[in-house]
Parts: sequence; structure tokens; C-alpha cells
Amino acid sequence: MSLASSSSSIVSSTFLLRPDNTNLTSRGRLLLITGSLQRHRRDTTISHKHWSTSRNAVLREEMEATAVPTSVPVRVALELLQAGQRYLDVRTPEEFSAGHAPGAINIPYMYRVGSGMTRNPHFLAEVAVYFRKEDEILVGCLSGKRSLMAAADLLASGYGNVTDIAGGYEAWSRNGLPMEL
Repeated sequence: MSLASSSSSIVSSTFLLRPDNTNLTSRGRLLLITGSLQRHRRDTTISHKHWSTSRNAVLREEMEATAVPTSVPVRVALELLQAGQRYLDVRTPEEFSAGHAPGAINIPYMYRVGSGMTRNPHFLAEVAVYFRKEDEILVGCLSGKRSLMAAADLLASGYGNVTDIAGGYEAWSRNGLPMEL
């Protein structure tokens, strides 16, 4: 991050991620925790007023950070599922019908369109029909990419207990975990 003011710049800023998510706002944005803000100038004289104005400008700047979901291996995901967490499968309906985890709810994050994929514009609204913001949700897809994006969107929209399944359904089936058709 740099600040364009004469020959000044921010050298470092420390961000701390707390495991209990107390550094997330209600919209899933990271709160800035300044551990060390250091200023570096060619000349060593800085007026207090200039430093204060520059520092405040940096601190006022809105940080559009994306909350990073926790990812767990499929065997851990199975244990969480057995402990009562609910499985949100974000694959397409065609992928889901070929097999899925027991009790999984299918809400596609993306749909196939031609040779590519497009994001489901109603994803969050459809999730709200089946899940409350305080529910513990396991999010899985085919390989782990869509589920990571979906989990980040869920966290950003206020779902607080979202866990991504690393490796997705491919890893789930490769490990011989329970499946339904």
C-alpha cells in the first residue's frame, strides 16, 4: 500500500487474522488492525500536522478485503457433517445428480453456458431459503474452486460459520466417503 504525498510512503502495515472472526465486520470485511505504521521520507523532518493528515487518510480509506474461508480436508468435512453441520453442494444440477454427500443441498454457484460457466445471480437468495446466517455450513463443489468462491461470498454476506471442503467431491469420492445418487 502506498501513499502519494511528496516523497512519503507507508512502509508496512500489519494485519492480524483472529480465529474467532472478531476482526470481521457484519458484512464480512476485514477490520484493519494497525500493528505498525511506519513512515519513510528522504529527509528526516516531518511536521506533526503532515503526519497526522497522511495517517488519517490511510486509516479512513475503506478496505475492500474479502474474508477468507477456512478449508478442511474431506475426512474432516465428513466428521463435521456427522457432528451436525449441513452440506451445501454448489455444483451444477447435472454434477449433483451423478452423486453427492448424504443430505447435501444443491444450490449451484455457477451454471454451464455454452462452453463456459456463469455465476448464479440468485445464489445468495436461494441459500437464504435453506440456511440461516448462524447455521454451520460446509460448502463443496467438484474440485474446490467454486466452493471457495461461494464460501467467500457467504462470509461476505454475513454467514458466520462457513467451511470450505478442500478438493471437493472428487476428493470425497476418491477417499471412498459415503455418497448418495
